[in-house]
Parts: sequence; structure tokens; C-alpha cells
Amino acid sequence: MIAAQLLAYYFTELKDDQVKKIDKYLYSMRFSDETLRDIMSRFRMEMEKGLGRDTNPTATVKMLPTFVRSIPDGSEKGDFIALDLGGSNFRILRVKVSHEKKQTVQMESQNYETPEDIIHGSGSRLFDHVAECLGDFMEKQNIKDKKLPVGFTFSFPCAQTKLDEAVLLTWTKRFKASGVEGMDVVKLLNKAIKKRGDYDADIMAVVNDTVGTMMTCGFDDQRCEVGIIIGTGTNACYMEELRHIDMVEGDEGRMCINTEWGAFGDDGMLEDIRTEFDREIDRGSLNPGKQLFEKMVSGMYMGELVRLILVKMAKEGLLFEGRITPELLTKGKFETKHISAIEKTKEGLTKAKEILTRLGVEPSADDCIAVQHVCAIVSFRSANLIAATLGAILARLKDNKNIPRLRTTVGIDGSLYKMHPQYSRRLHKTVRRLVPECDVRFLLSESGSGKGAALVTAWASRLADQTRQIAETLAEFRLSQEQLLEVKRRMLTEIQNGLSKKTQSTATVKMLPTYVRSTPDGTENGDFLALDLGGTNFRVLLVKIRSGKRRTVEMHNKIYAIPVEVMQGTGEELFDHIVACISDFLDYMGMKNARLPLGFTFSFPCRQTSLDAGILVNWTKGFKATDCEGEDVVNLLREGIKRREEFDLDVVAVVNDTVGTMMTCAYEEPTCEVGLIAGTGSNACYMEELRNIETVDGDEGRMCVNMEWGAFGDSGCLDDMRTQYDRAVDDLSLNPGKQRYEKMCSGMYLGEIVRNILIDLTKRGFLFRGQISETLKTRGIFETKFLSQIESDRLALLQVRSILQHLGLDSTCDDSIIVKEVCGAVSHRAAQLCGAGMAAVVDKIRENRGLDHLDITVGVDGTLYKLHPHFSPIMHQTVKELAPKCNVNFLLSEDGSGKGAALITAVGCRLREQEQKS
Repeated sequence: MIAAQLLAYYFTELKDDQVKKIDKYLYSMRFSDETLRDIMSRFRMEMEKGLGRDTNPTATVKMLPTFVRSIPDGSEKGDFIALDLGGSNFRILRVKVSHEKKQTVQMESQNYETPEDIIHGSGSRLFDHVAECLGDFMEKQNIKDKKLPVGFTFSFPCAQTKLDEAVLLTWTKRFKASGVEGMDVVKLLNKAIKKRGDYDADIMAVVNDTVGTMMTCGFDDQRCEVGIIIGTGTNACYMEELRHIDMVEGDEGRMCINTEWGAFGDDGMLEDIRTEFDREIDRGSLNPGKQLFEKMVSGMYMGELVRLILVKMAKEGLLFEGRITPELLTKGKFETKHISAIEKTKEGLTKAKEILTRLGVEPSADDCIAVQHVCAIVSFRSANLIAATLGAILARLKDNKNIPRLRTTVGIDGSLYKMHPQYSRRLHKTVRRLVPECDVRFLLSESGSGKGAALVTAWASRLADQTRQIAETLAEFRLSQEQLLEVKRRMLTEIQNGLSKKTQSTATVKMLPTYVRSTPDGTENGDFLALDLGGTNFRVLLVKIRSGKRRTVEMHNKIYAIPVEVMQGTGEELFDHIVACISDFLDYMGMKNARLPLGFTFSFPCRQTSLDAGILVNWTKGFKATDCEGEDVVNLLREGIKRREEFDLDVVAVVNDTVGTMMTCAYEEPTCEVGLIAGTGSNACYMEELRNIETVDGDEGRMCVNMEWGAFGDSGCLDDMRTQYDRAVDDLSLNPGKQRYEKMCSGMYLGEIVRNILIDLTKRGFLFRGQISETLKTRGIFETKFLSQIESDRLALLQVRSILQHLGLDSTCDDSIIVKEVCGAVSHRAAQLCGAGMAAVVDKIRENRGLDHLDITVGVDGTLYKLHPHFSPIMHQTVKELAPKCNVNFLLSEDGSGKGAALITAVGCRLREQEQKS
């Protein structure tokens, strides 16, 4: 018993002694956490360099964009072929992704040899070989007549500008086929397939094996956003924010970056930690000076590293009693799989004895312990270095997301990680120490990168199909120059119909005379009251206008809400509510006793017979008060004032908000003779020659005409440009069949058009994982202000997502991109249609005056024009293109409807006094 204990003690002592000796000998291969953190920060700098446009050409870590923009989301389905070329074996798979009850993947695969002479021969031979194997596989699967989508896992550094193109930068891992570097491998493979002519294949995606691994694991765990290979070679990929990838257009969403981290250190960045053995390996490799990091950590070189260490130690008499055999001196005789065998806890030393005996060195027990420890140091160094570079990626992901803790999954594959008994445990432990603020799940890729390539292909074919279908849907909103000119022509026809006595009663664009015969001339003076009714809010204003050298306009106002039950109740209730608000305002201003002249901005279609009489043609914008249509609104107001018996007012003018806008701008800029509202509603007015207004007597001078152009198209003349979504919005509106032009270009309806498109795209499975939420079913939820926010160029995709989430729409980055595109198409069309209408108006004025060229100003108001980031420039451009003989200046109205009503009242008072004098 004692003898056994003594032996064990002696053995432990011996072991400790041997271990210490080797630790000392290989001191430079052992790293402290401080050193690893330093390597981590160096790698982060290299990543930055690779992502930057200016620094990428000289960066060693190339950070190649893969054009894979998302991990699987569970909606992939179909029948695919995957090719996997990256080592001595070439694998072809048929992958069926189905959706019965839950998503399942069926795979059948076959391995094909890739002989040495082909790996080192010509490129055309290599691709002929691949095409031949693919033909054989399709024959066996009985699918030669089908054109299945193909995913190509090509595990070498490639530059991509799209998903189905990959230009080989440099061969690695023993491959040396000539004439391939600098070429697009998809083209080379397609050429080889075409040459055969016995089958057809549609190569939709080229992915690196690392990306394939991330996608395979992402299928099982949607948190997976990093892929790593630790096998013959090593590499990593991860999902980077597009805004940080200078080499790719756009800043929306994310894209997978293939880091090609094997080349880390090729610029000398790792010289301080490379050993004499690393340098010797590099000198004897196929690509000296390249892939230096890979040569320190990957399975292809690890066995060779151990062999070189053993040779040196034997030469120095530290091992095998100085015995060196031809086998030990033969390159490649000590393999990485031997390291895995020797490091096994139980039978490791026995394995060491077997392997070393085969090398002819007759090892002692001491030698076996020593060799086991050398293997441990070399493999531990590999795990530590990978942990440092992976730690850098995880820290970057955490910073990109700007979160205190990162929860993520790393998809991992490769023979070294899988086969080595201690490797994975060491790697996980070091990663957790280096990035304690990241909770990482390591997920082993069971089915390799082939399944991943098929999933990328499934994603790509789904995306290609989806992109095409979405483009077809939105193409209806993209109006050509010819279509816009046609809108302009039809608007001019409708304008003519509205002005002519014969056709006015049936015209849709009513061209209502306003009895405003002049714009302000600067002599207006006095205190005026203005009312502004045109939406859910109602304003009362006191406007003090002073003429003279320093003209001033001073305003005081108060805003009152109009409850829905009042908007849709009786006319009497509505006007009593308005009068109660005026009463409150006069108390507030202390002016109950003065009989002030009043201008009433009433933004609904009215037929005027004089400046102070306006008969409501029909309600719009959600108003439904009874007993008002066909009545004079000034009378309704006067009766309301009488019923109250508290104050009296002199109602001088009833005004449309569009006319008010024109007058406000004309006060600042005399060339302003057109008014435009592009807000909740849409309308325009302009100064027409009195001789052309057949519904009013007299033909001297001009009069402002309120076009009421929102009803353009009610005759069906825009039907060829209306989409199914326009029809759906119209059918469910308060006034079906009415105000069709307005429903295509005003703020009140754009959000609804967008919502209808989003519902359709969701039903078709392109958005929100095909789930239509209650929110999306709610009419009016998608307010136009959201369009303005979503389309803002300054808004990153995450902010678009947060707007959608605020609306209860759980969106991915891809969803956000599509929503933004939909909003853009709808608002772009709205601006173009509005511009086409305006082009008709300014050209009409130019022709009225017999001019070759017209300089004119348009006064504009409305939230859509003011707040939407792209509406106004698109509209201006459209006017410029469709009315090239007019130089149109757009002036933003500051408080058009209130100040404008006061100015019209002031002009009305001025003209009334002039008439009385004469």
C-alpha cells in the first residue's frame, strides 16, 4: 500500500516538475488576461479599419459585407440545393424546408472527393469537377429537369457586391487552383454548368461557411447573431449595423459581416506574441506572411506547431533522451487529431505513448506527461486567442445596441471545437472572463454550413420574390412624366368646366367665386375679429392691422376644441358652440361692447353670392352637422349671435382658408396670386380674369376663385390612376365617391392608404411575420405625422422600429425598411399629384395673360407641406417640370387662415368705404 502511495507521490512530483519545466520553456505561449484584453482591443481597432471606406484597402481584417441582411425568421420554405466547397471534401445537399405544423428541415447529402491535382490544377478544371458532381447528384435525386434554387457555401475570402456574386480574393487552406483569384466564382460555376448543358441551376446566394453556420444556428435560435468556425481554418461573422459599413450603400438595418479574421496580424500587429515556432510554420506554408492569426490557432497548423516544439526540445535533450527520428522530422506527421487524443483526461497518456511510439521516439512516462502538457499549452493558447477576438465582436455588438448587458447566441462549428476534449470548455470560460457583461449561449451547428447555405438561399429566394412583388405593388404609385402631364391636362379641362356657365352645375371642380377682388395694398388699418373653422379645432382671433411706414400685424388668439358629437350633431348646436367660444374670447380680451368687423374662415365648399354670403355646398373633413348644407353660413352665425343676446358683430366676409393663405402671403409679397393648402385637406385658389368667370356678372378686373379641387376625379377621370388601396380608403370614408383627388394627396388620407397597403403586404406574408395585429386593423391609427417621422432622413431604422412598436406593431429591421418604402411611395405620389394640379393653375394664369413667361408666387399652408421631409421639394420639382414656362416661387404662410380672414375683412372694409364715398 505504502509503495503505491509513494509511487503516486513520486509520479505527481515528477509530473509537477515536468509541467513547470515546460511552462518555463513555453512561457511565451501563456497569456495573462491583461494580454488577452490588449489583443481584444487591437482586434477591435482592426475591425474598425476594415469597416471604414478609407482604411479598408490597407486593413488586414477585411470585414467583407455578405449581403445577408437577416437571420432566418421561421417563414422560410421550399426545396433547395446546397453546395459546400471548403476543404478536401466537397458536399452537395438537398434541403427541404416545410411548414406543416412547425417548420422542419429534411436533408439528403452526398460527399464527393476533391483530388489534390484538381485543388492545385486550373480553375476551369475545378469548376468542371463541381458541375459534374452537381449533375451526378441531381441525376440520383431525379431532379435534373427542375430548376431549383442553389446556395453555394464557398469557404474562402471573397468580395461581394451582392448576394449572388463573389470575387475570390485569395485561396487559403491548401487550395491553389489557377485563374480563379480576382474572378466571380458564381460566373465560373455557371459557365461550367452551361458548358455541360444537361441541367439548369439558379445560384441565388454565395455564402462563406461561417455565415452558413450562423444561419444554421439562427434557424434554431433567433438570438444567434455571430458565427464562428474553429476547424481546419478559422473565421467569424456577425450582424453589423449597416450604418457602420462604409463599403455598402444605405444605413438601414443590419448586414452580416464576414470578418476573415484569419489574416489578423498580417501587418505585424501580433509580432510581440508570435513565437519562433509560429515563424517557422509560416515560412514553410503555401502562403508565407498571410493568415498569421489562423496559423496560431487553427486545426490545420496546430499539430505541426506541436511537432516543431517537440523537435526543438528533443534537440536540446529535454525530451526522448535527445532521440530524433526521421518520422519526427517529417512535416505533417503529428496531426491536430493527435492533440485531441493526447489531451483526453483518462486515456490521454496511453494515447501519447501510442502516437509517440509510432514516431519511433520510444517515449518514457516523463516524455508522455511533457508532450501532453505541450499539447495543452498549444491548444489553450488557441482557445485564449479566439476568446479575445470573439470578445471584441461581442463587445462591439453590445456597444452597437447601446445596452448595459448583451444576451446573444454564438453559432459554432469546426472539427477542433467539436473533437478536442477540453477546447470548448476553455473557450467558454475565457470569453466569460473577458466580457463579463455578455451572456453568451454557444450553440453547436449540428448540420454544418450546408443547411445554412440552403437557409440563406431560402431567405434570398423569399426576399427576391417578396422584393419583386412589393415593387409591383408600389409601381402603381410611381407616376410617369406622361401620366403627370395627363393629370395636368385633365385638371385644365375640369377648371374650364367649372368656369363655364353651361357646365358649372355638373363640373366636379366647382371654381367657386369668392368675391375677393383685390389683394392687400398696404393701406389696410383697424381692429378685426377672425374666426377659423376648418377642422377639429376652432380659433378666435383679434387682429390689429396698422398701416403706414412700419406696417404691423398684431394677433391674439385662443383655440377651442369641437367635440365629435357637436361636429356630427345639429347645425344649431354647432353654431351655438361657436358663438359660446366667441363670447368667452371677447370676455378674455375685454371687448364685449365694441362692434368689430369680422372675417369668418370657413374651410368647406361654399357657393358665394357676395363677400358676406356663403352657401355650404357640402360638408367635408368629418363634419356632418344637420340643417347646414344649402344654407348661408353667415346667416347661421348671425342667428346664433342673436340667440345669445350678449354682443353684436359686423360680419364682413366669409372666407375659405386657401384664400386666407393667399391674402396673408400677398400682404408680404405682391406677386402672390395663388393660394395652396396641403395639409389635412387639399385645395387651391387663384386670381382669375373676371371675364372668364361666367357665373359672375362683369368682365373687368380679377376675382379670386376657390377651386375646391379636392373633388377633381369625382367624375371618374382619375380612375385609371387610382389603386385598390385608394378605392378601399374611399369606400370606408364618410363621403364615398367624393373628394377623390384629395383622398390621394392630402394628409387626412395618406396614413390610411399606407395602412391598407401594410395590411395587404402582411396578408401576403411580407410583413410582421404575417400576423395582422389589432392595431393594424384600426382605422386612422396610422396618422400622417408618422409618415413624416418615418421618412425623415435623419431617422435610423431603430427609431422607425420604435414608432411602429409604439403603434403596437412588432417589427423587425426588414419590416421597418418595407414600411419606410411604402410611406415613401404614397407621399411621393401625393406630392407629384399636387404638383401636377398646381402646374395646371400657373399655366392657366400665364395663358390668361398671353405671356411667354410668368413669374408668380404661391402662398402655401398646411401640415403636410410644412412637416413632411420630402413633400415640398418633390412638389416644387413636379411644377417645374410640368410648367417650364412659369417661374414659381413658393412662400410659406405664417397663420394664413386667421390673419388672412382679417386681411380680407380689412380689404372688404376698405372697398366698402371707397364705394360709399363714390
